[in-house]
Formats: sequence, structure tokens, C-alpha cells
Amino acid sequence: MIDATLIPWILAGIPLLGAALSPALWAHPHRLMAWSVGICAASLASVAGLAGFLAAPPEGLLLLFLLPLTAGVSLLGQPHQQSHRASWVLTLVFLSLGLGALTSQPVVAKLFLMVIHGFVIVLLYSHHTPLWPISWWGLGAYTLGALCLLLTLIAAPPVASMAALLACTILLPVVPFQDGHLTALTRLPGNLPSFMVLLFPALGLHSLAPLAATLPESVVWMMSLLALAGTAYGAVKALAQSRVRLLLAYSSLSFFSMLWWCVVTTRTATPRAALYVGAVGLVMCGLLVAWQIIRTRYGDDVDPQAISGLASTMPQYAVLLSLLALAAMGLPPFGVFAGFMGLLLSSTAAFSAGIIVLVSAWLSSSWYILDLVQRLLFGNRRSDLRYADLLQTELAALVIVVLTLLALGIVPISLFGPDRTATSTGAEPPGAHSGSLAWNR
Repeated sequence: MIDATLIPWILAGIPLLGAALSPALWAHPHRLMAWSVGICAASLASVAGLAGFLAAPPEGLLLLFLLPLTAGVSLLGQPHQQSHRASWVLTLVFLSLGLGALTSQPVVAKLFLMVIHGFVIVLLYSHHTPLWPISWWGLGAYTLGALCLLLTLIAAPPVASMAALLACTILLPVVPFQDGHLTALTRLPGNLPSFMVLLFPALGLHSLAPLAATLPESVVWMMSLLALAGTAYGAVKALAQSRVRLLLAYSSLSFFSMLWWCVVTTRTATPRAALYVGAVGLVMCGLLVAWQIIRTRYGDDVDPQAISGLASTMPQYAVLLSLLALAAMGLPPFGVFAGFMGLLLSSTAAFSAGIIVLVSAWLSSSWYILDLVQRLLFGNRRSDLRYADLLQTELAALVIVVLTLLALGIVPISLFGPDRTATSTGAEPPGAHSGSLAWNR
């Protein structure tokens, strides 16, 4: 029998050990890449083997499986260039910290989150380009998040509870605290944006789950308004973007704001919410990897309007990008559709203006995602461009994403944890962490 207190350290230790041994392969980028992907696979295997010994949190265990899978996908989609080596190793470090935060007791989990914030602050400060200059608002957001996490450890309720909720708004983005999310997806180096798009929201949902049932009515009302504002703001901003990474960043902001509205109105975070976060994060990871493939061939942040005719010249890429677009648009049988419909059907909120905003933003996402794909795949083939279809690693990355999204849409959510709901009295749902903060004591 395995001691349950050791499981978080085992899960976090495998990718951390892999990162510590990576310098031995530093001079051989191909071997370092293979080693990093292998560590992600070993981490996924360890999660599968040890998950049965963990007490399932309110949102279930799905996100625990998706983190190493997404880390491996983000690595596979990157070119084997020496300039990306640091980001490969950092992916293992962030995976280690993320697994530790998801499986540890609340106090230790907050320490893991503070270390993650520290790494992100250093990376955002040190890595910027003329095209993507340093974002002080993004740095400020993660600094605020770290300070809020510190407050949850040293302050008493209700200050600690308010700080914990504020920290959640930075990890699981919502207006007006979206700058950290937007900055991370556009300025972090290498493959890190395609991993962070799932890591941060997963950690945010995990932190929000024990708080959801204890939210006062005034906070629920305020967060509902912010969630609807974030949903509409993200959708409108995405429609106006010409840079693909910004389009995907604002799109994900809109999607995650929808989750905020569902969680705060029902005052519970269930495995359905985890399915939605996992599916949205994974499909955004796939789209970021797909755009990275274009950047690898035609330069950093090339204008998508300058690339066309890929449907006939890169057929494998065209098919997989089309499937990713269908998944991101929320069509069945992919996981985004299952997660979104599960949240709406399980919501106790009556038909209201909030539902109209959510559905309108969902329909607008179909427009800008479809428009992006249409510009890339169709149109005239340019004679001055060299077209090259997917490499084996790129093909594997996109196939894994599509198959996983398909599995999330058809596999029963009960496999990843019981679908707990809050009681009518507003009590904390069963299975929430015993160390969760109450707003009033």
C-alpha cells in the first residue's frame, strides 16, 4: 500500500528529475527533445498508476491526466532547434510544479503555485522581442497573484478568502485580470504558451473548486457580471485580431469566462467543469501548435493573410487543422461541445440574458475560427512559397490532440470522478479540501 502523502512528491518528482538530468543531453537537441517527451510519457504513466490512491477533488482527476499529455504534445510540435532547449526543460519544471499543486494539501499547493508565479515573472521579464515587447500589465498580474497567494497563507478570513478568489481570476482568466493570461500566451518562449494555455486554467479551477460553494451572494453577483463582460470582451477582441496568437488568447479568455459564469451561478465546480477546461485548453494547445508549424516554415508571426492554398499543398495539415477548428467551434462529438453542453444542462440558472451572452459569444467563435482556417487552407497557391507537409513529430502532436478531444466527447465523465453538486444550503460539496477557506468563521 502506497502512503498517500508521498504520491504528490512522486508525481512531481518524475518530471523534476527529468529536468535535472536534461543538461547531460544539452549538446544534442534531438536527444533532449526525445528525452523530454519520454519524461512526459513516464509522468502520464505514473498518474495512471497512482490516481487510484488519490482522493478525488471536487472537479475530479481528468486534469491530472491531461497535464502530462498536453506537455508532451507541446514538445512534439516544436522544431528541434537549439534556441528552444531551455523551454523544453522549463516545460518539465512547470509540469512538476503543476502536478504538485493539483495533488498536494492546500498549504503546500499554494507554495507550488507561488513558485510557478515566480518562474513566469522571471520569464516574462527576460524574454521579449520588438514584435512582442515587455508587458508590465502582465508582469503586474502575476506579481499580484503571488501576493494574493501569500495572503492566503498569513491572513485570516475574509481577507484570505478574497485573496484566494483574486488569485483564481489570474490563473483562470476573467476581466479585468486577463493581462497575465494574454501575456503568457504571446510572450513566453518556445512551446510554453501551448502548455500554459491548459496549465494555468487547470490550476485556477482546482483552486476555485473549494471556494465556489462558500461565495457570498454579493460576490456571486459581481463575478457573474465580470464573467459575462469577459465573455463578450474576449469574443469582440478576437474578431478584431490579425495576429493569430492574440486571436487565440482572446478566444480562450472568452471561453474561460463562460466557465466562470457557470461555476459562480451554480456555486460548484464539478467534473463537467474540468472536462470543459481540459477540452478548451487542449484545443487551444492544438491550434497554437498548428500555428507554430506555420511559423517554423515561414517566420515568426507571419501574417496569416500572406499564407494560402494549404489545403492542396499540405493535405495532412489541412485535415487536422480543420478537425481542430470544428472542435474549437464546439461541434459534436468533440470534448468542447460535451463540456459546454454539460455545464449549461447542469446549470440551475433559468434562461436569462447571461445565457444569451454565452451563446452569442459561442457563435462568434465559430466565425473567427472558421475565418482563420479558411484564409490558411484556401485561396491561390503562391509560387514564391515553399510548401512542406507535416513532419512525423508534428503529425503525431496534432493527431494526439484530435483523438483526445474526440475521446473527451464520448467517454463518460463519471470515469474521472463523481459529479458532485452543491447542496441547497450552500454547504461545501463533499470531497472539497479540508483546508479550504471560508468567507466567514
